[in-house]
Amino acid sequence: MRTETPPTVRLEDYRLSDHLIDRVELDVRLDPHDTRVTATLALRPNPAGRAAAPLVLDGDDLTLLALECDGQAVAPDAYRADASGLTLHRPPQRPFTLRIETRLDPTANTKLMGLYRSSGVYCTQCEADGFRRITYFLDRPDVLAVYTTRIEADRDSAPVLLGNGNPVEAGDVPGTGRHYAVWHDPLPKPAYLFALVGGRLDRVAKSFTTMEGRAVEIAVYVEPGKGDRAAYALDAVERSMAWDETAFGRAYDLDVFNVVAVSDFNMGAMENKGLNIFNDKFVLASPETATDADYAAIEAIIAHEYFHNWSGNRVTCRDWFQLCLKEGLTVFRDQEFSSDMRSRAVHRIAEVRNLRARQFVEDAGPLAHPVRPKQYAEINNFYTATVYEKGAEIVRMLRTLIGEPAFRAGMDRYFADNDGTAATVEDFLSAFEAVTGRDLSSFAEWYERPGTPRVAVSGTYDPAARTYRLAFRQTRPGAGADAPPLVIPVRVGLVGAEGPLDGATSGRVEAGVFVLEAAEDALTFENVADEPVPSPFRGFSAPVRVESPLDAAARLTLLRHDPDSFNRWEAAQRVALGLMAAQARGEASEDAGADAFVAALDAFLDTEALRDPAFAAQILTLPGEGELADEIGTDTDPDAIFSARQALRRRLGAGLRERLTRLRETLAEPAGAAFSPDAASAGRRALRNAALDLIAAADAEAGTALAQAQIEAATNMTDRLAGLATLALLPGEAREAALTAFAGRYADEPLVLDKWFAIQAMIPEDGTVTRIRRLQTHPAFAMTNPNRVRSLIGSFSLANPTQFNRPDGAGFDLLAEAVLAIDGANPQLAARLMTAFGPWRRLEPGRRAAAESVLRRIVATPALSRDVTDIATRSLAG
Repeated sequence: MRTETPPTVRLEDYRLSDHLIDRVELDVRLDPHDTRVTATLALRPNPAGRAAAPLVLDGDDLTLLALECDGQAVAPDAYRADASGLTLHRPPQRPFTLRIETRLDPTANTKLMGLYRSSGVYCTQCEADGFRRITYFLDRPDVLAVYTTRIEADRDSAPVLLGNGNPVEAGDVPGTGRHYAVWHDPLPKPAYLFALVGGRLDRVAKSFTTMEGRAVEIAVYVEPGKGDRAAYALDAVERSMAWDETAFGRAYDLDVFNVVAVSDFNMGAMENKGLNIFNDKFVLASPETATDADYAAIEAIIAHEYFHNWSGNRVTCRDWFQLCLKEGLTVFRDQEFSSDMRSRAVHRIAEVRNLRARQFVEDAGPLAHPVRPKQYAEINNFYTATVYEKGAEIVRMLRTLIGEPAFRAGMDRYFADNDGTAATVEDFLSAFEAVTGRDLSSFAEWYERPGTPRVAVSGTYDPAARTYRLAFRQTRPGAGADAPPLVIPVRVGLVGAEGPLDGATSGRVEAGVFVLEAAEDALTFENVADEPVPSPFRGFSAPVRVESPLDAAARLTLLRHDPDSFNRWEAAQRVALGLMAAQARGEASEDAGADAFVAALDAFLDTEALRDPAFAAQILTLPGEGELADEIGTDTDPDAIFSARQALRRRLGAGLRERLTRLRETLAEPAGAAFSPDAASAGRRALRNAALDLIAAADAEAGTALAQAQIEAATNMTDRLAGLATLALLPGEAREAALTAFAGRYADEPLVLDKWFAIQAMIPEDGTVTRIRRLQTHPAFAMTNPNRVRSLIGSFSLANPTQFNRPDGAGFDLLAEAVLAIDGANPQLAARLMTAFGPWRRLEPGRRAAAESVLRRIVATPALSRDVTDIATRSLAG
């Protein structure tokens, strides 16, 4: 039977729960196939709810064994229960206790939601609505309760038993070979933050003393034998705790903080109170198995989940429409942490690269939605770049508007006013209104509508008056004529032929910021001796598309002289995009305009490469094929885009060959030097590997030799993988031999093999679809493991545009087969793979028709999950 369209949940329909739960006592008796959960709930009618309303508890694939109210069995005609819910028709109109016993099969739970068992470890994932797969419950984020959890399991198979909060009691169950542990979380939390873990795990730990003088035991639990790979994650937890105290005044509030790494996990990590559960790829690291990017991701994601302790746990969200309130805010916080730990300029560039590659594309396609959606069919499909990354940009704009001191005061007020509650976006903004006296109702419009605003910027110089007028016009694609203009902070300056024009002033620019609040506005700079080049949106002060008439020469002036690192990088990116787009459209040869760009990059490297190698590596990294497609906009031909980008890579590699070769030699690691993942060391490796990429693009024979030599000499995974990635783009025996050797060397390292799968999935050649089908039969690949699937199928569909978007539709077919194969077992994973179809409408007509045909075939599949149905139908309707 064909799956029906999922029901729509609307923000406007929100109402308070009719009942509240004050305390939850859980007794979880773990068994691979017959886990018993006894939940004792202390309930009461909500004074603000409907009087005498039935008690309706959520459920999902549950088997009810027993039901008692205030110690008495509930009569069969007094309730209705099935796998998807439990209703008590006439609950007491006073505080009462409900005791519910359910039975679960953790091993059969392939959805990896609720309580499941994987690789011998019992684990939970309850966000967004997984707790209802453990027991019947008011599974909504605005119902907060205090939890006490008793966990029991076979001691041999699960010697480690972890829960939320603080450990209270532990011991043996006499005569059974089983043992138990009791955990108590004194702080009220919603059900989605519940967690437990049971299994064989190694532990590494250290003590941290909070700013309040309390001792906290930090521990990281990993698979047996991998404790030595947890050191960096443990250090990242400690640094995150110290940073949050300094930056936001937030101290940790329990006696223990535990991190657990598991190999089968749908998400990157989860911020369960006091017990953060992670995909092991974001915990385990050693120089031999992890790249610099892995170390940076571990640091950032450890910090993100820890920061949720306040922005998400202590203050949670009232409903899932407010998801950006915890996720966007916490992304902003982890971005600030990473910027302080590493290079702020380089990290900002990485943030914007990610935003443009993921969120701008999402905003321009059929899956576009507001940062705070107004409706959804499946909430798991709204853990998106819009909620996370654009949500973070809104918080950053707010700080820019009101200034750092007022922002910190507003954050303090927000935490103080909402601690222990489920809050809304309005609660967040009102805290800043309270400390600044400023009306933020117009600014709130950023949360309400989808789409990326466009801001046209143009300048006029008056040499007689020595003034420069800079005009702005904002538009919002898809917004109606009556849509109000947005409040857009524009960090701005002027640059001359010899450097920044610090003497130029404008009364409408305060602390370097002009606030654009009207559809059209302009500001005038005085004391401008010569015609300048405008430098708007420094630091990417707002998530907008900037339209500017600047030519390449003016942009290269910014590259040479702008004091703002982001706009220097942006200038190089815009020149590169212009050159590539012209060739992709057939408007210019590959050499047109490239000589000046090569000369400017050569001059840049001469003065900047050794001063800041990480920044230089960013300058040398061309915009990706997705960004180029986004620049062209409609009727895009992935093959033409690929060819244009390859042509510019070749031109840069040839023109900069001598300098790039010298840089590789200068930045080489001294013999015997110990590996360090610090930002400076990572930056040197990044520039060496960016140089390798361009040299190989210009000269395949030289690139092959250099890559082979680098792989052979490498003492760390960053350099080894960069060499392999370079060879992957150079067809021949050397590539296949290197791939085979790499797989043999790391046959027992699943996370490293993920990288091997991904590199092959991204090879931009006609044989890649066949290669992927062969790799799907590899002993290390499993459709049941999200990491394996994302590494092979996800990398192919998201990072190999020419082959995923093949004219014959074979790439679309490959993804569709994977989605349908996975959907029955793990709908979340299948739905996330589906998002690769997001940009299908901007393809040229032939590819567009092939993509639409596959999407319609997916939608017509019987028994499709609501997760995949939602993504597919929105993709077609957009």
